[in-house]
Amino acid sequence: MRSSGFMWLLVLILLILDTYIFQAVKMVSQQSSPKAKIIIYSLYWVLSIVTILMLILLPYIGYENWNKSFRNYVFAIIIGLFFAKMVTSFFLLIDDVRRAMTWIVTCLTGNPGIESPHTDSGISRSAFLSWLGIAAGGGIFGILLYGFSNKYRYQVKRVKLAYNNLPAAFKNLKIVQVSDIHSGSFTNKEAVLKGIQKIMDQKPDLILFTGDLVNDKASEMKDYMDVFSRLTAPLGVYSVLGNHDYGDYVKWESSAAKAENLEALKGIHKALGWRLLMNEHVSLERGNDKIALLGIENWGAKGRFTKYGKMTEAYPGSEQYPFKILLSHDPSHWDAEVRTNYPDIDLMLSGHTHGMQFGFEIPGFKWSPVQYMYKQWGGLYEEDKQKLYVNRGFGFIGYPGRVGILPEITLIELV
Repeated sequence: MRSSGFMWLLVLILLILDTYIFQAVKMVSQQSSPKAKIIIYSLYWVLSIVTILMLILLPYIGYENWNKSFRNYVFAIIIGLFFAKMVTSFFLLIDDVRRAMTWIVTCLTGNPGIESPHTDSGISRSAFLSWLGIAAGGGIFGILLYGFSNKYRYQVKRVKLAYNNLPAAFKNLKIVQVSDIHSGSFTNKEAVLKGIQKIMDQKPDLILFTGDLVNDKASEMKDYMDVFSRLTAPLGVYSVLGNHDYGDYVKWESSAAKAENLEALKGIHKALGWRLLMNEHVSLERGNDKIALLGIENWGAKGRFTKYGKMTEAYPGSEQYPFKILLSHDPSHWDAEVRTNYPDIDLMLSGHTHGMQFGFEIPGFKWSPVQYMYKQWGGLYEEDKQKLYVNRGFGFIGYPGRVGILPEITLIELV
């Protein structure tokens, strides 16, 4: 019932937006010929009505049985149109507020000429803002469509981390961090395989996976076992679970079925040759030296994520090691518990945010909408002697693309 109510609310919002934006469409096309107007208006309303009908009919047309790739693109286009219309409406609202203020001032002063109705270019301010709004909305939609082509454009982020307490034998250790694979979203096996090869090309000493192997179900890994089993390293491949791995976001026929799915997923980690860390730590040996690798189940301080992780089980016994690495899927765990209660954790590795798969990064500056929820959302963060690295994700979920925030393979070198 809730989902149905939300759907009808979204339909109502879209109808209001469509009607509102149509006024701008009429304004910018007022100099067009009658035939051109008919074509423009028809295209506008056909696209709007098809989008709304799609939302209304989704529960009745078995969309869950559609081809996965087609379904993802349909949802992405609908959401893209929604955001594009929101952006356009923002500019139209600016014009409406401006005109309202002008009207109020005119009524109070009795001076209709208090503001020139035209911009320097000779068109009315209303027409200018209408054009600007339509261009901005169309630009956003175009950018989201372009982002479809980026979802398999894996980039290697190289980071060197210096520690005074790192044992000599671990100097120049090369770690590859991978996170948020989300195998249930993949539709191009060859592209994923190229990403795996790029990982192996880094010749890592150690590979660490920080959670979300699947979207919901262990069966999503069926077609990709032979791909991810290629990940190997001299010191091994270690992994932890992320919030999506527990199957919390799908309806199960019984609690037993859900538990069975989780056990199957654990078995997949083992079959891949990965050592899954479940609230525990292990010793990594190199030469005559040892360091501790801790791994906990998902623990998040944001949203309504269930706290499965238990540092009280993973940490005891690791005190004896001079250097410690923690794998914890959700970066909010760092401020909420790790920095305050475990100041001798030297490096924490996380994922989870994906950089929202949308944003931009230039040297010295980065931005993504996800930063308004997560203080640490992508890249390296440091507080005192502790460091956190947040991987932007190998895969994708929801929106089948990336804009500005590309899929990441992290190469960390300890120096």
